[in-house]
Amino acid sequence: MEHRISFSSLKTPPSLLGYGCMRFPTHPDGTVDEQAASALIAQAMNGGITYYDTAWPYHNGESEPIMGRILSQYPRDSYCLATKLPCWEINSLEEAVQRFSQQLDRLQTSYFDFYLLHSLSRKTWNKIQALGIVDLLEQYQKEGKIRCFGFSFHDEYDAFEEIIKARPWDFCQIQLNYMDTEHQAGLKGYHLAQSLDIPVIIMEPVKGGLLAQLPTSVLQPLHQQNPNASTASWAMRWVASLPNVKVVLSGMGSQTQLEDNLNTFQSFQPLNTQEEQAVQETASLLKQRLKNGCTGCGYCMPCPAGVDIPKSFQIWNRMSMYQNREASLQSWNSLSPEAHPTLCYRCGQCERLCPQHLRIRTDLAQITPDMEAFLEMC
Repeated sequence: MEHRISFSSLKTPPSLLGYGCMRFPTHPDGTVDEQAASALIAQAMNGGITYYDTAWPYHNGESEPIMGRILSQYPRDSYCLATKLPCWEINSLEEAVQRFSQQLDRLQTSYFDFYLLHSLSRKTWNKIQALGIVDLLEQYQKEGKIRCFGFSFHDEYDAFEEIIKARPWDFCQIQLNYMDTEHQAGLKGYHLAQSLDIPVIIMEPVKGGLLAQLPTSVLQPLHQQNPNASTASWAMRWVASLPNVKVVLSGMGSQTQLEDNLNTFQSFQPLNTQEEQAVQETASLLKQRLKNGCTGCGYCMPCPAGVDIPKSFQIWNRMSMYQNREASLQSWNSLSPEAHPTLCYRCGQCERLCPQHLRIRTDLAQITPDMEAFLEMC
């Protein structure tokens, strides 16, 4: 397993492939199958993975305690442990102190190799600074309770630029894949971090699994390069080929996913020019399958009828692009009945506000029949 960088304060450098601990196998009641999770971690350890990423809310709060029990079986200096402060829940310095102490207890450790401000936005960043929590965590770092201090990010680029330039971060964690190069921080944010010499950790490299199963019609460019490579491996290699990416996180919930990623990373090869072009062609073919050009800007909202227009179009577009029945069904079922596209009564207010000049009323009327036909066909 490749170790791309050795952070100076770490006895064991992080592996290029990191284990995201938010998608473990579960029992029918939704609780984590700890025995299965332990077996996956053992296989990951044997395969050379040294980076394990958890957080307070993962698996409804189960992930940290479970990882504490599992990792206690291994020498503490044989792996890197990352967890996060849930910034949206913390409203005082005292709460931050208490939560940090609870996390040390839950994870059965005296320090964290990587500690992140979780899911920062401009709003939560301003709050965390005002509460003095950045100063607190800097003090913990001086005391050795935190080795590397960073943040994960889910906001727009302007907020990312403000946050990453605010202090000398040890690393940052962003969402990036070959379909979302302009989403959130995006490639622009990656290049900014690189220019500041701040290492980058990647989440959602396979876009929540959507890039692991693609329609046959878009796979020809990849199959021409290597017909035996898994679809997911192309997405993983695309992000891992970026030189300032130091860890690529994957929430491996099955032995099949773990083995596929180990196969990709144990003898990792960056994409060559022809392979890079094949990935870009695949992305282009996927984008051609879009039903409409909704960017999710939200200028059309609120809808007088209560329709969640951006989410409706996101579900519709993803169904058409990726043809993934499980993901489409889950997304469709998650749409509240009070926000359903069938509630549109064609007032036209949204179209007058849409910067993309989309035919919103016509498109909303098409979503339900398209979704029902696709789900029935599959």
